[in-house]
Amino acid sequence: MKHDVVITGIGLLSSLGEGVEAHAELLNAAPANTAQPHGPFLIHPLCDVDFDRQIPKKGDQRQMEAWQRIGVYAAGLALDDAGIKGNNDLLSQTHMIVAAGGGERDEAVDASVLEGLQTADNKGAYLNERLMNDLRPTLFLAQLSNLLAGNISIVHGVTGTSRTFMGEELCGVDALRTLQARIAHGQAEIGLVGGAFNAARKDLMLNYAFEDLLLSAPFAPVWSRNERHGGMAMGSAGAFLVLESRDHAEKRGANIRAKLTQVETDRCSRNVGEMENSLKSLFEKLALQPEKNLAVLSCANGAAPITEQEENFWQSVDENVALRAIGTVAGHSFEAQAPFACALAALALDAQKFFAPFEAKEKTFSQNLGQVIVSCCGHWRGEGLMLLEKA
Repeated sequence: MKHDVVITGIGLLSSLGEGVEAHAELLNAAPANTAQPHGPFLIHPLCDVDFDRQIPKKGDQRQMEAWQRIGVYAAGLALDDAGIKGNNDLLSQTHMIVAAGGGERDEAVDASVLEGLQTADNKGAYLNERLMNDLRPTLFLAQLSNLLAGNISIVHGVTGTSRTFMGEELCGVDALRTLQARIAHGQAEIGLVGGAFNAARKDLMLNYAFEDLLLSAPFAPVWSRNERHGGMAMGSAGAFLVLESRDHAEKRGANIRAKLTQVETDRCSRNVGEMENSLKSLFEKLALQPEKNLAVLSCANGAAPITEQEENFWQSVDENVALRAIGTVAGHSFEAQAPFACALAALALDAQKFFAPFEAKEKTFSQNLGQVIVSCCGHWRGEGLMLLEKA
């Protein structure tokens, strides 16, 4: 059996604001640049938010790291939008798949250890001693990636099955693929899927800076970045969607925003030409409607050379393609990037209107919108294409 999988709830939190309305403004005009310096690099920081509105207990907030608070808040917005917040009968049947990275490090401890290493006589012994004494077991437990799903269950009462995927951009794609497949084949009727990312983390910034992957000032839109001035501008974001079978959604009178038709994934090396071949293979699997004009919402991150390779691929498919890079307006949020882009695509399909160009290189799209491809190429590995259609 094959069931239509529809999107009935959207929860978004980013530098652009919170909720559906703030992000739907992208349909009419590109926003002012939200990137700000954070150390030597640019990030898109989280908007001002009162976490009390979705996480009312201060004790719950205190034991969460920032990325967990972002995710729990966005999940609550999605449940509200779907009309199932507080409905214990439905929440007990709601399956959950979360895309999550590792927890945040204790920067003060890290700095102290690094400083001491410079003068230690026996660096190995010094490091072992400091790690044994300074990293408390409770600190390690607070870093577990599956605590985001646990906190969503505690705060919002989502008590169906729970899975957590790790693996940067592609874990977000696979979270969507897995829940979409389970609902399509009748193994579930309703589920919550998404991820969260906190860009204001010096430990992560250090990791990506070692690979020369980060964008420094001045700001440049994604498609205008290159080897001379390019890289990722990380973005804080939380993005969750409620997926349902169409029958289940219609029976409870839910507001259906869009249909998630397909999620296709691959993983190739990044040798010259291989990513384009991977995208070509994935594109050929999509059940597109040729009479509808092509609109692509890309998760391109701005790092060279893969950003240019992805742009070249879409130009080879259709030189008039309406291509939008969400990284230009909201930054790159790794695990949350694919759910974030799918949520935006659903908003566009619900309005039957594609987003205004985010930069001068992007072409306008004035037709009625009937289908959107979400493209997600990981900064290091993994490719995914998601097809969404008007419900």
